[in-house]
This record gives sequence, structure tokens and C-alpha cells, in this order.
Amino acid sequence: MAATRPAVVALTALAPVSWGSTYAVTTEFLPPDRPLFTGLMRALPAGLLLLALARVLPRGAWWGKAAVLGALNIGAFFPLLFLAAYRMPGGMAAVVGSVGPLLVVGLSALLLGQRPTARSVLTGVVAASGVSLVVLEAAGGLDALGVLAALASTASMSTGTVLAKRWGRPDGVGPLALTGWQLTAGGLLVAPLALLVEGAPPALDGTAIGGYLYLALANTALAYWLWFRGIGRLSATQVTFLGPLSPLTAAVIGWAALGEALGPVQLAGMVLAFGATLAGQRAPRPRGAVAVGEPFSSASQKRRKDSMDLTGAALRR
Repeated sequence: MAATRPAVVALTALAPVSWGSTYAVTTEFLPPDRPLFTGLMRALPAGLLLLALARVLPRGAWWGKAAVLGALNIGAFFPLLFLAAYRMPGGMAAVVGSVGPLLVVGLSALLLGQRPTARSVLTGVVAASGVSLVVLEAAGGLDALGVLAALASTASMSTGTVLAKRWGRPDGVGPLALTGWQLTAGGLLVAPLALLVEGAPPALDGTAIGGYLYLALANTALAYWLWFRGIGRLSATQVTFLGPLSPLTAAVIGWAALGEALGPVQLAGMVLAFGATLAGQRAPRPRGAVAVGEPFSSASQKRRKDSMDLTGAALRR
């Protein structure tokens, strides 16, 4: 694990662990059938809070980049995620979403010049298989629209993760500001759609208000700050292989709080998925391939290394 910083990995892992509670909070505490409004309430308050704390706005080309990242990671991802959560059990949505690491491996080859290895592909397959064993037995029937929404949300987040790694962040801008830009941009994108498609906001009781506060503050503002901080310090594949922690957390919450059973098959799936998560942090550098574990921060630092590799290794010209 020489190229991995254990403390950074551990802190980044808190993000998908937090996201594992999203399905339970959505189904138990929030108004039903309001995916756009729920996505808006999760994103925009968190984004505005982080903007107020960071006090930094994008400049130049970063207005466009922040809008693209906000659309992929937030504006499209949140509504699609909640649409999937409303239309089918969280277990089935988790199975569909578990292909995220494989998508990131492929996108990293296209956008980062990061050559996929048999080990990374195998690790992704094992992670998806482990998640499937954990949640598929209780996942229930298929819903075509829900499956499409889950696939689209996974593709959107995977693309956003790789682009965030490719672009890094501007000089002098920390992950707090970058996270605030994306959450605000995504929330502003969802706001008119929510009003147009779902109409006026629903009446909220104390339970719903508490649920939205949790999603906005802990589940989004804090978790996404940790996630984008991790993207800046780890490789895209290392970050995305933390993703299986989300459905594993959801399964544990279902067992501990909702009375759901965890049998031998589910426990075996947990071991597989968690093992794949650990293996994803130890991906070696294949001979002649691009390094996948070295961090980067800003464009100027990469130029000083005479590098065109956005994962950190210099390509000799």
C-alpha cells in the first residue's frame, strides 16, 4: 500500500459509509415520490453553506468546469438516485450501482490514459459480486425505470469522478470551495426542474425536516467534501473502489435498525465486497503503464513535474 495514504483513504471512506444511510432516510423519513425536490434539498443548502465558508468563486474556465462537474456529480446524480430509491428496493439499486468501479476503470483508460489491468477489472467484478450477494436476495422485483435511473446515476457519478481527477482544481482553491461550487451548480440545475415537474414543495413535518437536515449537512456537505478531497489525493480507481462500502453500510443499517436479516450468504458477500475494497487500494503500477496511486492537486504543480498524466506520473517526451 505504498502509494496509498491510509489516513486519506480512511477519511474518504467515511463518504460512502454516510451515503449508505441515504436509502433508509429516504424511505423512512422523507415525503414519498419527490426525487427532484429531495435532490434539491440535499444539494443546494449544502452548496450555499460551503460557499459561505470557503468565500471563493470560480474564475475563467472553471465556471464551465464547475457547471459540468456539478451537473454530473450532483444535478443528474441526485435526482436519478432518488428516483431509483423511490421505484425499487435499495438492494436492487445497490446491485446496479455496484458496477461503478468497472465504469471508472474504463473511463480512466479513455480520459486519464490509465491502462486497465486484469487485477483492477477482476477486483471490480468481485466487488459487484459481493454486493449482489449482500443485497440481491431481498431486492425484490425489477422496475425498468428504476433500473435505468440507477444505471444512469452510476454512469453520471463515475464520469464526474474521473473528470474531477482529470481537471484537478485551480491554484489556491481547496476541496471545500470545489465541493461548494459543484453542489451549488447541481442544486441550481435541479431547482427549476423540481418546480416544473413536481410543482410546489410538499408540506414538511418535523421528521422530514430532520431528514433533510441530515442529508444536507452530514450526508452531503461533509461527505462530499471528504470525497472530493480524496479524489485530489488518491487515484480515481482507488476512490471508486471505496464505493461498495455504501451498500454494505446500508445492509448493516437494515439489520440493526430495520430488522432485516443477514444470513451466511450475505455475510460472505460482505467479506468479498470489503476484500475488493481493500484490494482496490493496493493496485500496483504495471510495468510501462501509468501510475494510478499518486496524488495531484493543481495544474501548476503538474506542469512543474513536466507531466501530462493527470494521475501524477510524468510521461517522458
